[in-house]
Amino acid sequence: MNTPLRFATKIAVLLRDDLAVWQRLNVTAFLVSGLGSAVPEVIGEPYVDGGDVSYLPMFRQPVLVFEGGKETLTAAHGRALARDVQLSIFTADLFATGNDADNRAAVRAVSTGELDLVGLAVHGPRVAVDKVLQGATMHR
Repeated sequence: MNTPLRFATKIAVLLRDDLAVWQRLNVTAFLVSGLGSAVPEVIGEPYVDGGDVSYLPMFRQPVLVFEGGKETLTAAHGRALARDVQLSIFTADLFATGNDADNRAAVRAVSTGELDLVGLAVHGPRVAVDKVLQGATMHR
């Protein structure tokens, strides 16, 4: 019998609960893309099928997706900044931009406490990530 592997770290995404489905998917993809480059140890080995075709590696651990209201995201952001976790953010302004340079400029133009967060992703020790996500619920 295979015993599930329990990781010492956790990867989690928190989405604002008023996003359209396409926005939730888009935001999730953008948010987790930063974790693989910032925390390379979360990436596993490449995949190879039975015909010897190679595929890109993926995260080696699950990504948990949560949701919450605007206040939940703001509180989680503050807790993430106070803890030893890797963090990526997505703001409402990014829905109106079309490229990476404009995305960064849109975030840079807003002070930390005024960010209109629609999503964030965190990676860190399990306990720290759990504390960051306090008040959020699993995405349904």
